[in-house]
Amino acid sequence: MTAPSTFGLSREARNLHFLLTNLVEEVPGVQSVAVVSSDGLLLLSSDAERNAEARETREARPSGPRGSAADLATIVSGIGSLTLGAAKLMEYGSTKHTMIAMDEGSLFVMSISDGSLLGVHGSADCDMSVVAYHMALFVGRAGHVLTPELRSELRQSLENDGTGSAR
Repeated sequence: MTAPSTFGLSREARNLHFLLTNLVEEVPGVQSVAVVSSDGLLLLSSDAERNAEARETREARPSGPRGSAADLATIVSGIGSLTLGAAKLMEYGSTKHTMIAMDEGSLFVMSISDGSLLGVHGSADCDMSVVAYHMALFVGRAGHVLTPELRSELRQSLENDGTGSAR
């Protein structure tokens, strides 16, 4: 994995790219990462090829994005919505994180701020507690800078030239 192109982005956007790159490169078993806005839009992803695929498909099919990065964003958004609804129904407060262990991998979803979510797809042999710890570090560092302006900048960079990924 190489560093993403962050030319022309604000300092905060470059910092988020750096944090995402560190999460992917430093945590064993992390396969892909997506940062999703409260309305389910992909803001930042760990896979440049998948981002390009999602953009190309969206341009060919105006009904919505497809491709692995977009699929991870959709799954993360759906799980976030489901757990938020369950927490409200049960009157237990807000959802902080969700972990799903499957035979061939794991999925982690953690709230960042104002409805934004961090989703991580891990391999079957990843240490779930290590992944969750590093996700919490990411959220702690990224949560206060993920403003509406920054979300808009990240979304534009992803749509325009593919700089929304950590390669």
